[in-house]
Amino acid sequence: MIIKLGDHLNVCKAFCSASEKNRLHVIKAKENSCERLGGIYFRPHSWLSILGAIGLIIFSLLTSYLGWALCPFYSLTAIGRCVCVYKEELFQNVLSQVAEQFSRAFRINELKAEVSNRLAMLEKRVELEGLKVVEIEKCRSDIQKLREEMASRIVDCTVCPRKSSFLDDSKKLTPRRDVPSYPKYHLSQETVEALRKPTFDVWQWEPNEMLSCLEHMYHDLGLVTDFSINPITLKRWLLCIHDNYRNNPFHNFRHCFCVTQMMYSMIHLCRLQEKITQMDILVLLTAAVCHDLDHPGYNNTYQINARTELAVRYNDISPLENHHCAVAFQIFSQPDCNIFSSIDPETFKLIRQGTITLILATDMARHGEIVDSFKQIVDVFDFSNEEHVTCLKMVLIKCCDISNEVRPTEVAEPWVDCLLEEYFMQSDREKLEGLPVAPFMDREKVTKPTAQIGFIKFVLIPMFETVEKLFPEIEEAMVQPLRESRDRYEELKQIEDATREVRATPEGCFDWSAELLLATQRPRDDPKPSRDCETVQQTLYGNLF
Repeated sequence: MIIKLGDHLNVCKAFCSASEKNRLHVIKAKENSCERLGGIYFRPHSWLSILGAIGLIIFSLLTSYLGWALCPFYSLTAIGRCVCVYKEELFQNVLSQVAEQFSRAFRINELKAEVSNRLAMLEKRVELEGLKVVEIEKCRSDIQKLREEMASRIVDCTVCPRKSSFLDDSKKLTPRRDVPSYPKYHLSQETVEALRKPTFDVWQWEPNEMLSCLEHMYHDLGLVTDFSINPITLKRWLLCIHDNYRNNPFHNFRHCFCVTQMMYSMIHLCRLQEKITQMDILVLLTAAVCHDLDHPGYNNTYQINARTELAVRYNDISPLENHHCAVAFQIFSQPDCNIFSSIDPETFKLIRQGTITLILATDMARHGEIVDSFKQIVDVFDFSNEEHVTCLKMVLIKCCDISNEVRPTEVAEPWVDCLLEEYFMQSDREKLEGLPVAPFMDREKVTKPTAQIGFIKFVLIPMFETVEKLFPEIEEAMVQPLRESRDRYEELKQIEDATREVRATPEGCFDWSAELLLATQRPRDDPKPSRDCETVQQTLYGNLF
């Protein structure tokens, strides 16, 4: 029995018996009941599997009395009494190959799926590793920055507080608090009166209280009303000013308050509101508030010798004072801190120019030039002359900036220690960096009384006496305290000289005289002062700048 595939049916009939030929006719009649696929006929109960990836056609026909085999030409050959070209072994081989192809196909699909999964996993791992690398590099960078910062702080702790640089944190230029948080203090009448005098004790006030006092000054002088200053903006501006003073031993926010309070005192003491314009008053007070903004703790000499960023930026010309001006007007450029927002552009230009002029005048390198200019006009001073008034304002802010010795001894003395600390930090750093060291800053060379006597005699008293010619009312409140301070330091110098004469200090011997001098200021529970303390007590207060 044969199923026809192409023309092979006729060929196979030649090898069949008569009874088998009859069967062939039956099979041929049943061909119509078979399904056709690709030119090959199948019995209805046969099956076909197509594997797309291999392209292999598998089929099997099973009957109860006949087996079927595949030939290489995709023909089906009946095996019975007919003689076939291909043996039963071929059938087994083909079935084995088909089974192998099946198995291989399934393995390939499984392999493909596995490879795809592994590739996806590898891609994810690569992506994760890439992210890890980025994070690791970021962490390394952060760690390096932290190490540098820690190293810098370690140096600062042993040598000096910090290096001069531009304003690193621009966010400081805006208040960190959306709504001013310092409380509104009600100043008693006693405090209001004391605030107008040079004897005011600036050490008894916390930062929030100092901010309230500064706010009171602007209101009391009528500046808030006359220049339409928004009270909330004034609060925000003062907060921002506070945030932009560094925590230096001397040049800090308390020094800012000290200078501004002295300016406020001079405005009242000299009755300046009767002699100059309100805009001049506004410039005087504002310049005092801003005059040391973001001071790094090192003077101009260090900036220039160390070739710092500030010195390079301002070509060695008053680098600190120029920086103070720049920071001040960066703050004013913030809408929430611009107390001049209601002022017309022309007036603002004059205020800006006046403020810059006064802040630049605080550079002690220009001290002789400014004082000499004022001496030349003081006898013929004309308050209607703009140049005369400008020169006066420059001298006034200079007086306020270095006015600590005008105050009572208990108020002035702590400033001596603060300035010494800042000076010693600078001189130590200058030695470390191989830079020139100013004698009045060297802890190993200076003596406090000698330096103070020179500073008071040759800087403070001549300048205040010149101002006294124009405002005699300051003689008792300012000039006389300076003379008393000079006399006190001269007495200390005499004690120091006498001590030096009786001192027997061969190398390796204990300095009992120095210990005796320290005993008057050493707490009883402090058995022995440190070497730094001993040095500070015997070392120069010196020039403020």
